[in-house]
Amino acid sequence: MPTLSLPPETIELTERFFSALDVLSQQKVIRGKATFVKRYGLDLRNFYKVQEHQIRIKPEWLVYLVRDYKVSANWLLTGRGGMFN
Repeated sequence: MPTLSLPPETIELTERFFSALDVLSQQKVIRGKATFVKRYGLDLRNFYKVQEHQIRIKPEWLVYLVRDYKVSANWLLTGRGGMFN
């Protein structure tokens, strides 16, 4: 099966998303990724598949970070500025 080539922006966005979750976990805002998945009713296997293969994440996942955890939308989307508002 051929590997789908993704734009670098997609890969970078996915990396920033999971970096933010790691920081939230380190700061004890959430217990870990499983807590995030459970809170929003996400499929755990799909969630880890997205992380492992750096495939496209669902837009609503970004909304959860921005809305509920005060992650900077600018940083999340562009990599510019600080991680948090």
